[in-house]
Amino acid sequence: MGYLSKIELKQGLDIRTLANAIPKNAYAEHQAIWRLVGSGEPKARQFLYRREQAGHWPLFYLLSEIEPEPIEGPWDVHTKPFSPKVSGGQRLGFVLRANPVVTTSGSGKPEDKRRVRHDVIMHAKRQEQIREPDPARRMNQHELVQQVGPIWLKDRADQAGFALEALHVDGYRQHRLSKRGQGRPIQFSTLDYQGILRVTDTERFLQSLQTGIGHAKAFGCGLLLIRRV
Repeated sequence: MGYLSKIELKQGLDIRTLANAIPKNAYAEHQAIWRLVGSGEPKARQFLYRREQAGHWPLFYLLSEIEPEPIEGPWDVHTKPFSPKVSGGQRLGFVLRANPVVTTSGSGKPEDKRRVRHDVIMHAKRQEQIREPDPARRMNQHELVQQVGPIWLKDRADQAGFALEALHVDGYRQHRLSKRGQGRPIQFSTLDYQGILRVTDTERFLQSLQTGIGHAKAFGCGLLLIRRV
């Protein structure tokens, strides 16, 4: 199915080396990981990754079709084959960083054929403003995250081959990335999900592990990490 790698900084590096090694933004992260899996290979683009924090320093989990190449420098890459064996009804713990969006018509009118993606939390906030004129009576952002965040994943679970048995949602963040020579910055949001799932369709579930869930996969979203419970 592929390779799962843990990428972390080597021990004993001086502060200057550490500072230079850490990608400054999601563009730099994506490029650094792409180089690991052979940027010249067509399949090199087929990878998912997730950034975590280990104390003050980042580490990355990478799922790729190509085994990462040995590299010199400040990073250690620990790789193992990834070919999980799952069965229908199996319960697994999971974590997922996702880019939750809702797609609407460009003008909001059903007859408008243009499709536009919206941050699901900001979309819910706008709907809340329409529903409740009094700001004091509206749900706050945390309440909206807890209400619409789970719905977004539940709506996709069946197609992804699983059902949710326990779920915790937090870590809502908005990201704005600018690239030199590019006009408009890229904006996207992320939510962190963790909990217990039950496999309902092994073929769909394995496909979801391989291809990820949701959008913004180039910027560290979509990788579903699982563990036995």
